[in-house]
Amino acid sequence: MSNDQAVRTVPSGALRRRGFSRHMNEISLFVAIVVLYVVFTTTANGFMSFNNQINILRDAATIGIAAWAATLIIISGEIDVSVGPMVAFISVALAYLLQWGVPTPLAFVLAIIIGAALGSIAGILRAYFDVPSFVGTLGLWSALRGTALFMTDALPVSIGRNDIVDMLDRPVLGVPPAAIVMLILFAVFAFVSRKTAFGRSVYAIGGNPQAAFLSGINVARIRVQLFAIAGAMAAVSGILLLSRLGSGNATAASGLEFDVIAAVVVGGTALSGGRGSMLGTLLGVLVITLIGNGLVLLGINPFFQQVVRGLIIVVAVLANIQAIKRGAARNKG
Repeated sequence: MSNDQAVRTVPSGALRRRGFSRHMNEISLFVAIVVLYVVFTTTANGFMSFNNQINILRDAATIGIAAWAATLIIISGEIDVSVGPMVAFISVALAYLLQWGVPTPLAFVLAIIIGAALGSIAGILRAYFDVPSFVGTLGLWSALRGTALFMTDALPVSIGRNDIVDMLDRPVLGVPPAAIVMLILFAVFAFVSRKTAFGRSVYAIGGNPQAAFLSGINVARIRVQLFAIAGAMAAVSGILLLSRLGSGNATAASGLEFDVIAAVVVGGTALSGGRGSMLGTLLGVLVITLIGNGLVLLGINPFFQQVVRGLIIVVAVLANIQAIKRGAARNKG
C-alpha cells in the first residue's frame, strides 16, 4: 500500500487517554470536593447540618453568578476586579429605588440596566481607548465603592417589608432561590460559551485577538458586551444580596472579586486567555465556597483565611501553566 493510500488511525486507547486528560482538571476538582466534605465533616461541628448546607448554596450563588461572566472575560484574555463594589453599589441603588416607591419588578430591571451600563464603561475603555482591563476595572472598583459609601455614610439602607424581595430568600423545597438562579444562569452561560458564535468568538479573541480581528470578528464590540454582561450579573448578585440582608449595604461583598477570580482560575481557566470551561468554574466555585465555610466553622482567624485564598490562586495559576506546557508538548509530539 502506498503512502497516499495509507489511512492513519488513532487507537481507541489513545482517544480515551486524550479525553481523560482533557477533563483531568474537572475530575481532580470533583475529587477535591469529596475530600473537603470528608475532612470538614469529621473536623468541623455542624458542617453537614441542613442550615449550613443552605448557607453553602447561598454563598456559592453569590460567587457563582458573577463567576460565569468572569469566566468569559478571562477566557477572552481580560480581567475584572470591580465585582465586589459593583454588587454593593447595585444593592444600595436598588434599595433607594424601592424607598422612592419604584415598583419592585421595574426596580430590578433598572438595577440590571445600571449594572450593565457601568460594566460597559470598563469595556469601552479597553476596546476603544486601549486601557488595560485591570486598570479600567480597578478605577471602577474605587469609584463604585467610594460612591456607595458616600451615598449611605457607610450605613445600611433599609427597604422595609417587601414581599417580592423576601420571596427571593425563601427556600423552594429546601433550595435557596439564589442557588436556583445560579444553576439556571450556569446552563445559559455553558450553552452560550460552547454552542454559539459569540462564545466561539470569545475563545478566538483570547487565543489571538489579532487573528480574530482579521477573521472578521468585531473584537471591540465583543469586549464591551463581555463587561456589560459582567455588570448585569453583578447586578443580579446585588439583587439577591439585598434580599438576603434586607437592606442595601455599601460595605457588603468585600473581597468578592478575589473569590470570583480564584474560583475561575481554580476551575482551570487560563489567565492568558483562550482556555476554560463553565463546568470547571462551577467546580471551582464549590471548592472556594467549601474552603471558606469550613475554615469559618473551624474558627480559623479571618486574616489567615485570606492567606489560604491567596495560596489557592497561586497554586491554581502554577497548575494552569504546567497544563498549558504539557498541552503544547503533546501538540508538538
